[in-house]
Amino acid sequence: QVHLEESGGGLVQPGGSLNLSCAGSGFTLKYYAAAWFRQAPGKEREGISFIVGNDDVTNYADSVKGRFIISRDNAKNMVYLQMNSLKVEDTAVYYCAAERYRGPLFQYRQTTDFSSWGQGTQVIVSS
Repeated sequence: QVHLEESGGGLVQPGGSLNLSCAGSGFTLKYYAAAWFRQAPGKEREGISFIVGNDDVTNYADSVKGRFIISRDNAKNMVYLQMNSLKVEDTAVYYCAAERYRGPLFQYRQTTDFSSWGQGTQVIVSS
């Protein structure tokens, strides 16, 4: 059974950085697509960073492009999200997600594309 657990959230000032971690168990990460989503109060959950395929191809939402970096360590079954230049609007609960990778013809961008989720970690950006 796939299990994901996020950590690393907290309170940070605007312009600061945080590094989120997602520990996976019950599956082999290298065979999975992985992503980070976030959900702010009163808003829908949105995908912000994605990593797929044997070549670890990454994609980002425009809102975080150039500021966030997704990476993974397949040997440790870990997925990371380095968040830099944080803004107040980055405040949200951040979720790690994973789904068995079926090849480049499949999209891994929407919440419905992922069947395994962590419980989330809160990030608050405030002065």
